[in-house]
Amino acid sequence: MRSLTEQLTQYASYHRDKRNIITHFVGIPLIVVAVATLLARPELNIMGIALTPALLVVVAASTYYIKLDLRFGMAMVAALIISLWIGNALAALSTELWLLSGIGLFVVGWIIQFVGHVYERRKPAFIDDIMGLAIGPLFVAAEVAFILGLRKELQDAIEGVTGPAVIKEATTSS
Repeated sequence: MRSLTEQLTQYASYHRDKRNIITHFVGIPLIVVAVATLLARPELNIMGIALTPALLVVVAASTYYIKLDLRFGMAMVAALIISLWIGNALAALSTELWLLSGIGLFVVGWIIQFVGHVYERRKPAFIDDIMGLAIGPLFVAAEVAFILGLRKELQDAIEGVTGPAVIKEATTSS
């Protein structure tokens, strides 16, 4: 398993335009909530515990994040529990509203992501490495930590390879 620094550096190399990073602060949470919503059905009750595909994904992702880094892992567990709670609430709606909200959040989240990659002028990381789908939410958590002045050593290690995030100038043709 690649280290936290390796995973985030790989992902960050596709995200060096600040506008793209900002779109990820909105798009990725929308996608995570959408997936939790869409996977919140069907539900199997075993000894009073509601088992859903969403819960299984949250447990698997939480385990991965904690193995990668305890501090970020715990932050991700909290974020995933909130996403699961919202997803369960939306799944409790009528089938029409459940699907409309889940699919709507998913589509809007991806549109926002792709707008960000127009600024970046680079394809999304998951196209080259499917793990980018799992690292994206962690990248958002890391970027928030960096904004708050936390994990400076990790930020320096990533930026030592990728360079700092900037606003890229538009290229012009003459």
